[in-house]
Amino acid sequence: MSKIHAAITGIQGYVPDYILTNKELEKMVDTTDEWIMTRTGISQRHILKGEGKATSDMAVEAIKGLLKKTNTKPEEVELVIVCTVTPDMVFPATANIVCDKVGLKNAWGFDLSAACSGFLYGLTTGTRMIESGAHKKVIVVGADKMSAIVDYTDRTTCVIFGDGCGAVMLEPTEESIGVMDSILRSDGSGREFLHQKAGGSLRPASHETIDNKEHFVYQEGKSVFKFAVTNMADVAAEIMERNNLTADDVAWLVPHQANKRIIDATANRMGVGSDKVMINIERYGNTTSGTIPLCLWEWEKQLKKGDNVILAAFGGGFTWGAIWLKWAYNS
Repeated sequence: MSKIHAAITGIQGYVPDYILTNKELEKMVDTTDEWIMTRTGISQRHILKGEGKATSDMAVEAIKGLLKKTNTKPEEVELVIVCTVTPDMVFPATANIVCDKVGLKNAWGFDLSAACSGFLYGLTTGTRMIESGAHKKVIVVGADKMSAIVDYTDRTTCVIFGDGCGAVMLEPTEESIGVMDSILRSDGSGREFLHQKAGGSLRPASHETIDNKEHFVYQEGKSVFKFAVTNMADVAAEIMERNNLTADDVAWLVPHQANKRIIDATANRMGVGSDKVMINIERYGNTTSGTIPLCLWEWEKQLKKGDNVILAAFGGGFTWGAIWLKWAYNS
């Protein structure tokens, strides 16, 4: 009996209409376009505006497009995994809200929180559900409304993040394509360097937490950069070595879009040239769980069936990982 692989059979992205440029940020905080570009490689980011708009609304748009593209009826979807650190509510899960809004009446779902590595964690989890034979149509969403937890008076963080979403359809195949291997890591001691201090059971919302601006992203940039450069690059190289892949074998590196220097370090460690690296950080910034699927969506027409693709990410907590997949279709 042939091994069942989980193949990505469709990809769809969504970003909000409103664009926040570096020039606009210059009017909001003490920063410059040159300072932001030099340190991050970001020139603009998309922001979700509008009363009552949340992460689920971006996910709904991505999933609707995905269903149309893959010719899938809503009732055929069996599982939805929403990878996010900005859920609509603490509970119910954003995945449940999304299922209701899109009409995925036969699907169960849950949220997965692993910061910027969330999509890799979710893709691996969805893959296991397919490989086990339990499900035939699984949607994995990477979505974050980072503008909801960014302090726009903090120049060290507000320049980095944007809002966005991507979704993929996973289906079984007996061909040697799809998700081939994954390596996932975590180290909770890194939480002191990148976190949101309040809003959980440790520090519930209070006048004090609000006055102290504890409901926003906190990042100790130098420490995070040091860990990210090392770990994201190492795990990408490790998955290549484990599967006897050379730089020539790799068609594309799809790195988490956090910082241009971290992306460059990962590509150098793998030995792949810049022509094989998907980079859209300049236009979207860091959309956390959304960065990798947004890249796949933008490059979809350049991907060919059988292409060896390496996904790599590093996130708060710390979390990091890499996935090797063989692209499953030609657009």
